[in-house]
Amino acid sequence: MDLSERIALQARTKAQIRAFFDARNVTEVTVPSVMPAPVTDPYIEVPRAIGPDGAHLGYLQSSPEYAMKRLLAQGSGDIFTITPAWRIDEVGPRHRTEFTLLEYYRVGFTGAQLRDEVSQLMQTLLDCPSATQISYRDAFIRELGWCPFEAADAVVFETLRQQLNYTGEISRTGALQWLCACCVEPQLGHQAPCFLTHYPAEQAALARHLEHQGQACADRFELFYRGVELGNGYWELTDPDEQRARFEADLAQRALEGSPQVPIDEALLTSLVELPECSGIALGLDRIWMLAAEADELSQVSLF
Repeated sequence: MDLSERIALQARTKAQIRAFFDARNVTEVTVPSVMPAPVTDPYIEVPRAIGPDGAHLGYLQSSPEYAMKRLLAQGSGDIFTITPAWRIDEVGPRHRTEFTLLEYYRVGFTGAQLRDEVSQLMQTLLDCPSATQISYRDAFIRELGWCPFEAADAVVFETLRQQLNYTGEISRTGALQWLCACCVEPQLGHQAPCFLTHYPAEQAALARHLEHQGQACADRFELFYRGVELGNGYWELTDPDEQRARFEADLAQRALEGSPQVPIDEALLTSLVELPECSGIALGLDRIWMLAAEADELSQVSLF
């Protein structure tokens, strides 16, 4: 694609997104790129904003989630944003340090209701079939032959050794994450978009817990299409005490792994007291452009 075609593709997609949400009374908002605290996730690092005098000004955001939840808590209602986001050390054909996110939240929606709407959005943007879904449990059984909730540690670690030739120290959760990324996810969404749902409870991040297929799960889901991960969504947790405990567990894991310590976003925790029941998702807009153009790499649709 030449530059004019890339510009037209991006403009057309943004117009489609805005029309989609305008028809559903979801309002566009603008949120800061620099915030006082980043995510605490042990495996996500973001750039810091530094002033000319060396003063620390804050963190570039890996997602607008924290800022948007503060708006939701103040009564914004359904909202979406199209915004730049950042992650360090994620560079490759389908990864960039700076990328574009479409993130939105629907008040009163469960995770299942949001998945239905995201499927409609993908049909609008990619002219694709409606999305299918499979649970984390069923996907592991289908691809690896055992249940990720019930398999013995020895089975998990031996599979990791066999599939990825990994023999180092790693937690059970870390092993499952690697197996999911390398053995399960590549098999999803080849004919139609596919949601991977109901992750283990310890992988909840900012999602609430629920029981599914007799297991303690997170109401978290990711979206895949044509071998590409497009989005990560939650039925959002509204309990500030539980969220603080998860943040503190993240910081403890960071300490174990020698990763930089980061501040907890206290403004977010305060806002969770007033956060309405809602679900939200972050979608990688650059990857949607890539799929819309039937391209293989982000460089084929990027403007720079």
